[in-house]
Amino acid sequence: MRDEFSRFHPTVNFLYFAAVIVFAAIYMSPPLVAISLAAALIYSIYMGGARSLKFSMLIILPIGLFAAFINIAFNHNGMTVLTYLPTGNPITLESIVYGLCAAALLADVILWFFCFNKVITSDKFIYLFGRIIPSLSLVLSMVLRFIPRFRQQHHSVVTAQKSLVKAGGKNGVISKIKHGANVFSIMLTWSLENSIITADSMNSRGYGLKGRTAFSRYRFYSRDGAVLVILALLIAAQIFLTVLGCARVEFYPYYSMSVTPISIAGYICYALLCVTPMIINLTEDIKWNYFQSRI
Repeated sequence: MRDEFSRFHPTVNFLYFAAVIVFAAIYMSPPLVAISLAAALIYSIYMGGARSLKFSMLIILPIGLFAAFINIAFNHNGMTVLTYLPTGNPITLESIVYGLCAAALLADVILWFFCFNKVITSDKFIYLFGRIIPSLSLVLSMVLRFIPRFRQQHHSVVTAQKSLVKAGGKNGVISKIKHGANVFSIMLTWSLENSIITADSMNSRGYGLKGRTAFSRYRFYSRDGAVLVILALLIAAQIFLTVLGCARVEFYPYYSMSVTPISIAGYICYALLCVTPMIINLTEDIKWNYFQSRI
């Protein structure tokens, strides 16, 4: 699928992800966590397809379940005792709910950062922060760009080393240790050399110097302004509703969460904020299919 939201101005993209990641990291209310997790999962699958779903099931889900299990096993606070462990420690309803919310929050933040890495590319990051913090923006953009390149290079090196090992006819333990050491040495050398070349290249181009101009292919259109205003209004409304108590929840000593008109308004506002990219993408998909059918 084509992610139309990523084609918007970098300011719009960054404002959206800054808001949803901050909200996802501070909210512990089960409805808000569920809304954010569902939106992040749907958006990641829309962009990554089966690969993203596999990543969620094989990596994020076990991490979340492990975090929930650790909390239930070691956190015995709460007054609603359900059963007792063989050690005599109680398992409480409050610890289970808190552990599940904490696990969902962890998975939620990981998914949002996965989407962030897909949309906010290194050139967008440099465009946004190159003039304000040139050194830090260069380092962060290099890190974002380095991870996928490192994986590709590692795959190439491992494939080449396996070919050499098979050609030599050595498959013993010593040979495998030497193979791993060679891969590590090659990747370390490649990483250091690549970082030095990039730094020298940027320095030769005058990166970070006062008065230096830079080419940019990003233009701020009217649709960017409209979405930026909508995002700003939703973020301001969500902050206001949070101050009024839409995210209030008590886990200890008893689990307590009241559903009020303010909390319902907060859930609706937060849902609209989280699904904004999907609304844009689905709208564009419908328009594209409509115009394509008219050809």
